[in-house]
Amino acid sequence: MNHTWHQHLIRVLYQDTDQMAVAHHGNYVGWFEVGRTEMMRDVGIAYKRMESLGLLLPVVDMNIHYHRPARYDECLAIYTRIITYSAVRLEFAYEVRRIDDVPSAWDHSRERQFATPVGKLLASGSTLHMWLNTKWKPARIDKAAPDVFELLNQTMNNKE
Repeated sequence: MNHTWHQHLIRVLYQDTDQMAVAHHGNYVGWFEVGRTEMMRDVGIAYKRMESLGLLLPVVDMNIHYHRPARYDECLAIYTRIITYSAVRLEFAYEVRRIDDVPSAWDHSRERQFATPVGKLLASGSTLHMWLNTKWKPARIDKAAPDVFELLNQTMNNKE
């Protein structure tokens, strides 16, 4: 099983902060979504393509553990990986970390896959998703989109 983390970089915007001058806890839900969406795009399973095939992937469970606050203008790395999957479900793990080495961190030409996340851990969590069709009924992607299921298999079985 592949344990590689996908990295996506963001910066904490002023609008993300609250009266305590730290990123509001609700932002992490959106940051997890950004990490998940970009990871899926990088492995060839863009959400837009899934929707064009009549497939939806709603969140059915989420948990977040907050370790430290993120502050305005900090560079953050959102690390995402798939931890379990089947033809009907998909589960992701996340870590949001502060990156201190900003100049090299923003070099987008470098590899975005990591065996171990780097930076100071700010939050960790997971989301569980279920594949649905447009009528909100469970869908088996091995039948509805076998090429997508094969991409998941390849993603999970490459790069030990």
